[in-house]
Amino acid sequence: MNRIFGVILLFLFLLSANPAEAGIFGKKNIDTDYVRDFDEVKIIAPIPEQFKSPDVPDVPQDDPLLEGNASASDGNIQQSEDVDVDEIDDELPENTDHMDQVDESDFKPKNTSPKRIFEIDNNIEAEFSLFDNFNADKNPEPKIDENTLLGKIIKRDIMRTDVPSYLLKPELTFRPQKGIISKVQYYAAFQGDLTSSFTNSDYDTSYDVGFFQIGAIGKFRGSKNDFKILFNPKPANGRTYMQNFIADAYIVNSSIPHHKIVVGYSRNQIGKEGGASSYILPFVTRSQIARNFGSTRALGVRIIGDYSLASYNLAFNSSDRYFHTPFAGPEFTGWVDFKPLGRTDGRYGNLVFGGGLNAGHNRTTYTVGSFYIGYKYKRLWTNFEYGIADGYNGTRVSTNKAQGFNYTIGYKVHPRLQLIARYDQFDPNRDVAHDTRREYTAGINYFIKGQAVRLILNYVFCNNQNSADSHRIIVGTQLLL
Repeated sequence: MNRIFGVILLFLFLLSANPAEAGIFGKKNIDTDYVRDFDEVKIIAPIPEQFKSPDVPDVPQDDPLLEGNASASDGNIQQSEDVDVDEIDDELPENTDHMDQVDESDFKPKNTSPKRIFEIDNNIEAEFSLFDNFNADKNPEPKIDENTLLGKIIKRDIMRTDVPSYLLKPELTFRPQKGIISKVQYYAAFQGDLTSSFTNSDYDTSYDVGFFQIGAIGKFRGSKNDFKILFNPKPANGRTYMQNFIADAYIVNSSIPHHKIVVGYSRNQIGKEGGASSYILPFVTRSQIARNFGSTRALGVRIIGDYSLASYNLAFNSSDRYFHTPFAGPEFTGWVDFKPLGRTDGRYGNLVFGGGLNAGHNRTTYTVGSFYIGYKYKRLWTNFEYGIADGYNGTRVSTNKAQGFNYTIGYKVHPRLQLIARYDQFDPNRDVAHDTRREYTAGINYFIKGQAVRLILNYVFCNNQNSADSHRIIVGTQLLL
């Protein structure tokens, strides 16, 4: 038995011997640096007479060379693997792009010695070796396919900025063939703000999420009823998660010409800016009267009328905010706009002046009055707004007698670039002296894709009569999908 194993081991040893060591069997010696698998065999065509050189040996057509000038037809070399015919066929001259071109250099032997590859064991060398590949990049400049989603987004041009615009509106709009909904558009909105604050010698930097919302707007099949639903996934201080989760949830009926009837939970029109969408605000933050008196939503019924010379918004709501109680008390909110240039087709610009009233009861009786005037002509726009309150029901209920006003001006130096400035004054309690707060704001809006992709830069100087002055630099990004 031991002899049998010995014979087998000797046989395996002889089979595994290198070609240089197998000379005793009459095999040709081949340099081991040039031994290849058969998938690396190169076919060399016969050399034309005009290109023959005494330095290059004549090789028969049926005797292809292994790299290193070893003949594959040498009867002493045993092929132990099948040759990939398809791969070899791909290397034939008639299957290349240069089949009609004959270059003398193609028939001269080339140095095909393989480069030795050493593995990197040094962590620092491995880390910074990426720059070698980066700087040796031979790939052509990438081209964006306009048929892909990225190509469509880059090509999409959105210039209008007075209404919300959504970057993926075509891709996120669907028309179901069955069901009660005939059309629906899904969307998402995000605004993030990096704020640097200076108060005396104190300096602080923070990043705040202005809004992060997801929602849908749609139309019911076979009717003039639309709907909107909007959610706030971001938690808010002072409210439970579910109290802040629902932002909008209402149905709109358009059966009456020039009118819309809204039923549900929607934004309350307390002041002009207080009732405006967050997506089209010129500044990162609202004015002081807007963020104190308005910027709220209420559950109820509202009637919206729109004509060329006038429009109005009348609402009868619950005075509850953020679903604290089922019914905190009744509330009326009304706003009327007059448009004296409404029938001039914008030749002289757009002039609007109006006013409103918000009154109700929520643990206390409150009344807020507002006045607004605004003018827009081509790239220039400006407005003034005043508000006065005998108690108010904004993000919190207050019994203070407050008042404030602000003046804003903006100019588009380019369809995508807007310069803005605002003076904002607020007296939180008219019964208390020397507590006025003034804010001076200057800013830049860069509309990459309208309001869908916008960059915001604001500088705010806060001058407070009863506290230290402060400075704020705010960099904001807005994305509407």
